[in-house]
Amino acid sequence: MRTVEFETIAEAVADAAIDAGRVLPEDVLAALAAAHDRETAPIAKEILERVIENARIAREHQMPLCQDCGLAVCFVRIGSEVRVAGGGIADAINEGVRRGYERGYLRKSVLNDPLKRMNTDDNTPAVIHFDIVGADELTIGYMAKGGGCENMSRTAMLTPADGRDGVIEFVVKTVRKAGGNPCPPIIVGVGIGGTLERAALLAKRTLLRRLDEHNDDADLAALEAEILDRVNALGIGPQGMGGNTTALGVHVEAFPCHIASLPVAVNIECHSHRTRRIVL
Repeated sequence: MRTVEFETIAEAVADAAIDAGRVLPEDVLAALAAAHDRETAPIAKEILERVIENARIAREHQMPLCQDCGLAVCFVRIGSEVRVAGGGIADAINEGVRRGYERGYLRKSVLNDPLKRMNTDDNTPAVIHFDIVGADELTIGYMAKGGGCENMSRTAMLTPADGRDGVIEFVVKTVRKAGGNPCPPIIVGVGIGGTLERAALLAKRTLLRRLDEHNDDADLAALEAEILDRVNALGIGPQGMGGNTTALGVHVEAFPCHIASLPVAVNIECHSHRTRRIVL
């Protein structure tokens, strides 16, 4: 049995929230630079320059990357041989979010009720998903998810006859309808299979992958590449102003499903891709 202190978790999450809110990951910066080099539309090229410059200013001056500092989403893998001392793990994560958003001067965007709409004033509660694993592992995939891109995400229950082509068409249609609203260039997470909620969870979780990582399954990796080509052929471009770069990447995950179902979910992420991996 391994013991991890409540304070250790809370401080690690606070640090991740602050760092993610201010520093764009290197893989995203590399993808933006590569897109800039490939881009042929002058306006699109200039917008990409501004996005890269924005990331530099945020990093050097320790300022938020975007005025929408996001809702904290955490994917937790905790081993059955791990014990949290001093409180519950969900409480520790929420305390970390609370501290991080206060210390980092990050905008607090969480409401206590979706209809009454009063701000909680500390950006909690976080959305937390747990996977119990049979070891002493404790890792947290942290994501600050902005409202503009989340609003453009969609799920669908396709028929099995729709197949691979139906999945591609649904993803492309979702991105086309989103247009410039999610602040492209975007990252597209796609979940296929399971049930309605499982597909949505897969789509969100796959956004934690690095942009230079592809699915280990050759067929799914080929599907990622095909969807990316189709999405970029839409010509929406950076900030919806046209160009070759509507998406920086597409990540697909799949899960077994019922014989009568083909659930599909698309989770869209903006270019301000604020993620961190916490290993404790």
